[in-house]
Amino acid sequence: MKKRALAVTVLIILSLITVTVVGAKALYVTKPVPKGERHSISEIVHPSSQWEKVATGSGFMEGINFDRSGNIWMVSPPTGEIIKVEDDKLSIVEKYVGDLPVGTKFHKDGRLFITDVTGKLYAYDPATRQRTTIVDSYDGKPLNGLNDLVFDQAGGLYFTEPMGSSATKPIGRVFYLPPNSKEPILFQEGIAYPNGIAISANGQRVYISEFATNRIISVPSKDAKDARETPFVFGQFEGGIGPDGLAVDTEGNLYVAHFQAGEIVVLDASGFKYGTIRLPKDAETFTTNLTFHNGYLYVTESLKNEVWRIKVKKEGLQPYGLQ
Repeated sequence: MKKRALAVTVLIILSLITVTVVGAKALYVTKPVPKGERHSISEIVHPSSQWEKVATGSGFMEGINFDRSGNIWMVSPPTGEIIKVEDDKLSIVEKYVGDLPVGTKFHKDGRLFITDVTGKLYAYDPATRQRTTIVDSYDGKPLNGLNDLVFDQAGGLYFTEPMGSSATKPIGRVFYLPPNSKEPILFQEGIAYPNGIAISANGQRVYISEFATNRIISVPSKDAKDARETPFVFGQFEGGIGPDGLAVDTEGNLYVAHFQAGEIVVLDASGFKYGTIRLPKDAETFTTNLTFHNGYLYVTESLKNEVWRIKVKKEGLQPYGLQ
């Protein structure tokens, strides 16, 4: 009887090892080793493509988004402003004294969700001009300053809380707010200033800009079908200060606004670099956020407070708010 039990135990262990190995192969061995260079930035932008200046504002422009009518929406943390660009004309929609809005994303219902450095996540309704606080605490305690946010396909929301963290004090956190909930769930912690955030094209990963270490971290999403993939460093950069805003195209490529480098770094779905798209020589280096619209990649540069765009060969992943 004991021998039979031992044999069964051994079979179970062998089965688990087999499943683990097969799973690991499915996760990590997906493509053959290339014979030449993996990529060129010419796969993303045509060599003749030129940057075009779209708008100039003030403050410190962040959180660029498009609404269903094709208008640009942004915010400025130091001035507390919500900004709109309509027909190439920039206007201040709202100004909240004492608030520091920094990240924005549209919900399907038309509301603009905004993260604030004061520790609040709120929703602004452009139709009624009413603002509603969605979240301002976790586990009974006020949230630290928030930065960026992204909706998943179900309407759940990931948002970053970097304030108080740094390269020598990695205490930043990322939260997940389920659809129609006001109770956030702690998604990740121990991060050195989590800044920008995005979801992979297949919805299986969450990309987090770890600003203070100049790298991108990839973490299995809440909806990941196989959670055996551990969080790992997806991209490591040189120069500048760190990665800020993120965007993803339909092929799964990740576009990174590299702050104080004046460039956009492009990585494929496996983390290999296509290269960089540098802003024009008359721009500055405070690349903060980016988004796609009608075949163009739009970028905010926040030292001169300019919006630039460049035509790209890839199609941006359609955000939740425009579906």
